[in-house]
Amino acid sequence: MPNVLLGGLIMRYRLLALAVLTVLAIAVLAAAVRTSEDREHTRYASVLIADVPHVRQKPDFCGEACAAMYLRKLGQPVDQDYVFDQSGLDPMAARGCYTKELAVALANLGFKVGPVWHKIPSAGAGESLEALWKELHVDLAAGIPSIVCTRYGQRPDATEHFRLILGYEAESDEVIYHEPADDDGAYRRMDRAAFLGLWPLKYDARQWTVILLRLEPGTMKRGTAASTFTAADYAQHMMKLKPKIPGGEFTIVIQPPFVVIGDQSPARVKASAQGTIQWAVDKLKQAYFEKDPVEILDIWLFKDSDSYEKHVEQVFRTRPSTPFGYFSDTDRALVMNIQTGGGTLVHEIVHPFMAANFPGCPAWFNEGLGSLYEQCAEVDGRIEGLTNWRLVGWERHDDGLQRAIREGRVPSFKTLCSTTDRQFYREDPGTNYSQARYLCYYLEQHRLLRKFYHRFRAKCATDPTGYNTLQEILGRDDMDAFQKDWEAYVLKLKFPS
Repeated sequence: MPNVLLGGLIMRYRLLALAVLTVLAIAVLAAAVRTSEDREHTRYASVLIADVPHVRQKPDFCGEACAAMYLRKLGQPVDQDYVFDQSGLDPMAARGCYTKELAVALANLGFKVGPVWHKIPSAGAGESLEALWKELHVDLAAGIPSIVCTRYGQRPDATEHFRLILGYEAESDEVIYHEPADDDGAYRRMDRAAFLGLWPLKYDARQWTVILLRLEPGTMKRGTAASTFTAADYAQHMMKLKPKIPGGEFTIVIQPPFVVIGDQSPARVKASAQGTIQWAVDKLKQAYFEKDPVEILDIWLFKDSDSYEKHVEQVFRTRPSTPFGYFSDTDRALVMNIQTGGGTLVHEIVHPFMAANFPGCPAWFNEGLGSLYEQCAEVDGRIEGLTNWRLVGWERHDDGLQRAIREGRVPSFKTLCSTTDRQFYREDPGTNYSQARYLCYYLEQHRLLRKFYHRFRAKCATDPTGYNTLQEILGRDDMDAFQKDWEAYVLKLKFPS
């Protein structure tokens, strides 16, 4: 009996031990499963590429801004415009780089971008996305960031948008990136699942596109900041300009430092851009101006009076004050009725160049030089003013400079030079423009005009009116005597010459 009891107890202890071992085994297995799941979730280590400067993008330059951020990290003194300029994209497209152009720009800069477009099946896309994320993470661990193209928001029709991926946080399972669209977009965080949802471009229901541009430095091109307007500047300008273009047949020509918009035939607009504008710019810079205007300006060429008046009101919400054309500093535009000829166009081209090169120039010389080239030609390779209607009056009405001289109505040169802007434009006795023009004409004919311009600009701080410099250049102490000689000279001029 005791042996039976002992055997029973032993059996019970064995069963109890087996039960305990079973429970322990299940617990260990469950723990192993949980550990496996956790490891699946956090198998990517935390990594961060630190100290990458943030750059706020210009309109539609998100990819360019992302590249500029990392270029600055690499010590390159360039900007997003420089990145755009490496793409070869025609600024007339009026947009920033798409993936194709951005890949070209990055390669031209010296980056090893690797495969860019990845096609994955929409069915079971998770595995393919995970593999691409793994490649991206491996690069991050090696200190190589990537530019990715994602949707800007959760909606399927949200626009495409480039972001710079710089790290990953394992504990929170978040992607770390620079957001170029915001001022405070540095080192933003996004749940990795949300990122993987935005990454594929789902234009095809069966096959999605995933874009990845690696920024592994190769033999890097050393860039420098541009000193003139570049393709990027014109692309940004075109983005602002195109919405202003009225309906109808308008041709747009980039003619540095201007953009020309005209409603004549494309051939006529291009001929004006190259034959008049480019010629005038080249010759004026040869004679006077070192710097281009500080901003890209528009030149609107309207084909006739009806178009001119209609479109000035439509585009600029005003009515023209002259039948020929004008320069609007507010609109940064030269606006022309090209039917009246190209003289006014050349006149107005002078003003933005004068503003950039001689900001202290008084109105009398600014308008005198502009008026001089209302009627001009090329003589021995130089631009040279010719006699024009201001000599005899518009359309042969006898109210020009010659009549004013005969009637003794022309002020002294000291009076002319001392006029303020208001006095020159609003208190004009009817001779300010013509007197200033034909003083410039006299100086040019005696090969003194360029010398006067450069010396006046240099001495403007001490001689703001230019009167003392004028005396020096002429070599005349008695300016009353000079005025008599000048008037006699003007009275002998003919128009047409």
